[in-house]
Amino acid sequence: MIRKIIVINEEKCDGCGLCASACHEGAIGIVAGKAKLLREDYCDGLGDCLPACPRKAISFELREAPAYNEAAVLENKLRKNAPDVPSCLVNFPVQIKLVPPNAPYFNGADLLIAADCTAFAYGNFHRDFMAGRICLVGCPKLDGVNYAEKLSQIFENNDIRSVTVVRMTVPCCGGLPFAVKTALQGLEKEIPVKVITITPDGQIIS
Repeated sequence: MIRKIIVINEEKCDGCGLCASACHEGAIGIVAGKAKLLREDYCDGLGDCLPACPRKAISFELREAPAYNEAAVLENKLRKNAPDVPSCLVNFPVQIKLVPPNAPYFNGADLLIAADCTAFAYGNFHRDFMAGRICLVGCPKLDGVNYAEKLSQIFENNDIRSVTVVRMTVPCCGGLPFAVKTALQGLEKEIPVKVITITPDGQIIS
């Protein structure tokens, strides 16, 4: 479509960046010391950048250009303004079948044992479940290993303070709390266990 869009005279531009700061749509950036129109569909043609340029290096022109994409501009703004979310993972590996039962991080640990799918179904998994816990994940249906045997070694050889099991509503996830219960049988020490069940749409039901 033919529409009004900015044009930047690179010979006049000194790369001060004031135009990029004035552009609320994120259409302008500084590349190799010069202002550049990075996305034509981000330019709304209103020209907030023009008065910000001390070198008068920006002007309008009528030419063929993509339509202003307000939805893409909004998505870009949200992405840039979104806070960084730090990982709460403190141990590796995390798969039950791979983790060494004598790893030093198990001593004095609050243990999280989670079904593979739970971290994908529940958006705040790191914040609400992993923070402050040693994390182990697995899928009883796919792994084909004896979780109870590995967990029994972890419980026997380390001072585990608590166990939180996070599972999905699907029947195969029942193998996780069953493995924990089996591993705790016969132990002389008591370890508190909490089981949390999550639906595929991320709701906690227990």
